[in-house]
Amino acid sequence: MIGYCICGSFCSFSSSLVALERLIQSGEEVQPIMSERAYATDTRFWLASEFASRVQSLCGREVIRTVADAEPLGPKRPLEAMIICPCTGNTLAKLANGITDSAVTMAAKAHLRSDRPLLIALATNDGLSQNLSNIGRLLTRRSVYFLPMRQDDPEGKPHSLVADFSRIPEALSAMREGKQLRPIFI
Repeated sequence: MIGYCICGSFCSFSSSLVALERLIQSGEEVQPIMSERAYATDTRFWLASEFASRVQSLCGREVIRTVADAEPLGPKRPLEAMIICPCTGNTLAKLANGITDSAVTMAAKAHLRSDRPLLIALATNDGLSQNLSNIGRLLTRRSVYFLPMRQDDPEGKPHSLVADFSRIPEALSAMREGKQLRPIFI
């Protein structure tokens, strides 16, 4: 089973759902995990309850949405792999610095405890500024992989990076072989 984590890059939610649907259609069993903010925040993109309901319906499992519920995903309820899609700059910084204060960061910490693979699908406006050092820090960490990413608007948002969510199946396959899909920056 794969853990599929969703953080609060709200404009990326629809693309994340498409990626999630593709995983399920390919035969993957998926345990959904959402940060508290992603689970509970209504935005212009989605009503929180509608989005969470859609995720649960796709996966056929209840969303893990608290730190307490995410903690057993380590040794007690191991997952084969974990994907964070979208991963915000905030969550990226927390992962890089060992901060565990959300369901997603706890799930990732519990998962990485046993060196199981984690795929980060970044979506952040500060990937080429404040968070660039955190990308570098996590690139060197065992069992952490990045989905190939690009600048989504080099003129309007010169520091922004977004992963190519459509490449999750390919990256998951490479990750299962212990390989980072390259190039990382496309």
